[in-house]
Amino acid sequence: MSINALDFITKINNCLAQSRDVRANIRKTLEIVAAELDSTRSFVLLLDAETEKLSPAAANGLSVTEFRKLESKGDRSVLRKVFEDGTPSILVRVRDEITLDFLSDNECARTLISVPVALDDRVLGVISVEFLFKSNANWERQTKLLSVLGSMIAQSLRIEHAVRGERQKLIDENSHLKQELKEKHEFTHIVGNSNPMKHVYDQVTQVARSNATVLLRGESGTGKEMIVNAIHYNSLRSKRPLVKINCAALPDTLIEAELFGYEKGAFTGADRVKKGRFELAEGGTLFLDEIGDLPLQTQIKLLRVLQEREFERLGGSETIKTNLRLVTATNKNLEEAIANGEFREDLYYRLNVFTIHLPPLRERKSDILLLAEHFLEKYEIEHGKRIRRISTPAIDMLMSYHFPGNVRELENAIERAVLVCDSNVIHGHHLPPTLQTAEVSGTVTDVSLASAVEAFERDMIQDTLKSTRGNIAKAAKTLDSTERILGYKIKKYGIDTIRFRR
Repeated sequence: MSINALDFITKINNCLAQSRDVRANIRKTLEIVAAELDSTRSFVLLLDAETEKLSPAAANGLSVTEFRKLESKGDRSVLRKVFEDGTPSILVRVRDEITLDFLSDNECARTLISVPVALDDRVLGVISVEFLFKSNANWERQTKLLSVLGSMIAQSLRIEHAVRGERQKLIDENSHLKQELKEKHEFTHIVGNSNPMKHVYDQVTQVARSNATVLLRGESGTGKEMIVNAIHYNSLRSKRPLVKINCAALPDTLIEAELFGYEKGAFTGADRVKKGRFELAEGGTLFLDEIGDLPLQTQIKLLRVLQEREFERLGGSETIKTNLRLVTATNKNLEEAIANGEFREDLYYRLNVFTIHLPPLRERKSDILLLAEHFLEKYEIEHGKRIRRISTPAIDMLMSYHFPGNVRELENAIERAVLVCDSNVIHGHHLPPTLQTAEVSGTVTDVSLASAVEAFERDMIQDTLKSTRGNIAKAAKTLDSTERILGYKIKKYGIDTIRFRR
């Protein structure tokens, strides 16, 4: 090819790479064809996957009437044969082809070159370019250039199809993940059916689909983050981000930068613009944990955001509007903090719109066994163990303990028990020492060999009696002992066999 041909291909390549809108790019390439090859009219027909018909994708030089006729007649014309055969066609005189009567040439005769839009033997459509008729003309050069153009258009269409497919795949995956998150954080999946928790569920149901600011109060480890998830994923903002930040985990010098973001050069080390959590949570939910530890200076700025729904980044002057739902949590006594001058009263009233009190685990004793079984199932899978159940003495120890660390402490206790368990049943001695030495649990504090053996023996007897529903004869046989010896040990350890018969 001559250098002019290379220039032509370069221009076409640059044009097809201009934007993501391939069809708009194709229209521009036809303008280049008209200017560089001196064509009169041109158009591109592409196969419609649904109708399996050739439809016009772009045109240059056609009147509105001609374009409409191309839409209705193009697929039934000789151009269909070019598509099916996948080979170029040269109609020296367009007027001689009756199927192309919509391309009127009353003024002067014209020649139409049609080539497939194809790549790797796959034909996607047809590109047709019309020239003024010239007797004894050799159209080989133009045909070769248009064939290259057809391949380049096909490549652009293939890339667009691949990108569109990947984009749709990402959209579908994102939608699927969001649905999974929503299902995972349905408040009906939160473990616990005690009356205090039922009251919490009722409150979550009442507030979730509103935009009200929510304040979660309760001791550390009571599951505040799970309630935040339930509120967000059951709200009208569930398709938007849920952004979380622990106010106690960051030093006072960084908390404002994290919340509001900063401009480049706002302080030493600020080498770029960074969005804060308020911007990242736009349209969704922002969760501020340990709000009671927020510095007073930051409390003033937070109050302004709640009142005006706007803020500025550190070092910036641009006012940024915000639209989000705020959920805060604390284990502190905010009223006492207000009295001590550690928390602003006006901010307290802004946050205290809808308060949910999360009960400590000692006030929902009936949930302990449910939670323990839930964590057992979770960690036996995670650590590759096969554990059937928790023994009765171990359950008694769990039920007797006061759990100052609440659900988090119970979860840690079960995970530890799963890790150290060397059988398929969790016994009392697998639980942490804090539970084993609790006075109310009835376990001895002496760690002598004799006492440890007695504790293990008592656990085994109670566990076997549970399996035999209190039948001492069956229990003795299971333990490879006698009914007399087992009866003696039951009396020695003060075991109530009646409880196992229920």
